[in-house]
Amino acid sequence: MLDFLKTMPFLLMSIKWNDIIDILLVSLVIYYVFLLLYETRAVQMLNGLLVILFFVFVAKLFNLYTLTWILTALSAVWIIAFVIVFQPELRRALVELGQTRMFRGVFFKEHVQLYKEIRVAAETLAKKKTGALIVLERDINLKIFIDTGTKIDAETTSELLITIFNTKTPLHDGAVIIREGRIVAAGCILPLTQKEDLDKSYGMRHRAAIGISEETDAITIIVSEERKTISLAIGGKITPDINGETLLEILSLYAPKLGRG
Repeated sequence: MLDFLKTMPFLLMSIKWNDIIDILLVSLVIYYVFLLLYETRAVQMLNGLLVILFFVFVAKLFNLYTLTWILTALSAVWIIAFVIVFQPELRRALVELGQTRMFRGVFFKEHVQLYKEIRVAAETLAKKKTGALIVLERDINLKIFIDTGTKIDAETTSELLITIFNTKTPLHDGAVIIREGRIVAAGCILPLTQKEDLDKSYGMRHRAAIGISEETDAITIIVSEERKTISLAIGGKITPDINGETLLEILSLYAPKLGRG
């Protein structure tokens, strides 16, 4: 340890400008990944991995060879387990990283009329006590979920949304997926969230809305037929019991990230 402290000044003097850039870039990547995984199940296991890596560093610093070997082997197993167990979270994080505006340089159009149509439909369906699940595709492609439903490819209007979710139609029981302002499919099946700390009053629609928002960056509007309320899910979180005006404000806030044209 004393020898290491003695060599510290020489190590600092040998650091070049490209080493500083290297450290800053690595720090930026780690910080960005942490933000993507923040408040997900993956963070808890990531903390455990960081603890192991810290002890590996300490063991190497004090030349504890046996402990270093054990911890290094354990960290390798931990990383493999991390990738397997938290594959959905990591997939979402990597896709978002590859499709951010910084890398794509794409400017998204606002869909003001689209939001108004959705608002009218959600308010009307809530008053009629008719359940609904409306998914807005953003950067992450939802083809895998679109393929589970019936293809439509029609302009999004409040009348069409209300008709689709009418309980007498065969497509009312699934989700409607909207891409680039158009309804591309209805009756789609979405993944259910595995969270155990959700409000017990949330039904399958709410769990499906949270589930799709955990795996993708989609925005999902939920209309509850039991409570006659409107909710919105994004980023694995749900905003319950909002009115039409609030719904419009939230959708407008995320306008730059909606649409592909």
